[in-house]
Amino acid sequence: MFPHIGVPELILILVVALIIFGPGKLPDVGKSLGKTIREFRKSSRDTVEDVTETISEVKEEVEDVKNTISSVTSGKGTKSAKSS
Repeated sequence: MFPHIGVPELILILVVALIIFGPGKLPDVGKSLGKTIREFRKSSRDTVEDVTETISEVKEEVEDVKNTISSVTSGKGTKSAKSS
């Protein structure tokens, strides 16, 4: 997720967070951040599943239309051949 953040950078971020939020609030901030990330991942996963399901439904509908068109065009070909 953060490809170029090393140990020194992480330590600097933690020190800055400690200075800004203080030692009492830091666990609450971490907990809230964890919840937010978890909810975001769940939402992303649900959205991907919904899109995948919709794509599958559209593919099925397209196949149904293709089959209907194919049966209609093949039916016309046999009717015109019978009437001749």
